[in-house]
Amino acid sequence: MSPVGVFDSGVGGLSVLAALRAELPHENFVYFADTAYAPYGERGDAYVIERSRAVVEHLLREHGIKALVVACNTATTAAIHLLRADHPDLPIVGLEPGLKPAVASSRTGHISVLATRGTLASAKYANLRASFAGSADVRPVPCDGLVKAIEGFDSGGIAALSERYMAEAGPFGDGPGEVDTVVLGCTHYPLVKEELGKHAPATLRFIDTGVPVAQQTRRLLASAGRLADGTGAAGNLLLQSSGDVAVLEAAAARWLGLSATATA
Repeated sequence: MSPVGVFDSGVGGLSVLAALRAELPHENFVYFADTAYAPYGERGDAYVIERSRAVVEHLLREHGIKALVVACNTATTAAIHLLRADHPDLPIVGLEPGLKPAVASSRTGHISVLATRGTLASAKYANLRASFAGSADVRPVPCDGLVKAIEGFDSGGIAALSERYMAEAGPFGDGPGEVDTVVLGCTHYPLVKEELGKHAPATLRFIDTGVPVAQQTRRLLASAGRLADGTGAAGNLLLQSSGDVAVLEAAAARWLGLSATATA
């Protein structure tokens, strides 16, 4: 059975992969971490487009994927429209910061978005933000260095940067002018949600998009007649990396509790 391809610039997309495997337990997945060329979020659009196209060509050529999940906010904003034009017959699901559910659930109308500088500077994000103009006060917080710290298992760096960026995202609370909802606008950030939460009240809501992406993937597979038979065995998972495979294996073990061998 052909797999669903999932890719990110590194290990952040593992948070989306976890949601996909929970929603679609009978599907085969191949996860590609483009760590040799990461991080995408601090590069220009041309660079991200080139790498995204190269990764998708690899997934099609080597694995014959039947659908693609771009598990990277930066790659989605820079390249997904071109990937869809390149491969019109391939179901493709992308990510965007969860502003819609954040606006819907916020009681104070004050929301902060933690994301990479590339995502926040993109036209796609600007259009998304404009669509909610007047509905909420949305504060962008570019989190330089946080992806690199997560990729490097830098516990000290993760702790320091989490404290710094959550301070910029506040003040938190349920009172007038206080932020009660934080959007995790990069797939890496749900992996350190516990650390981020140390710097906010327990009432603060974090929004990420793993579950909605998994549900949309199911819908597209079903509409294309490519959904796996739900009566079969559990699907297989293949991990691949353009960089150090040991990093991906360690990340899968640390963040998801997966014991899996990665290949180059």
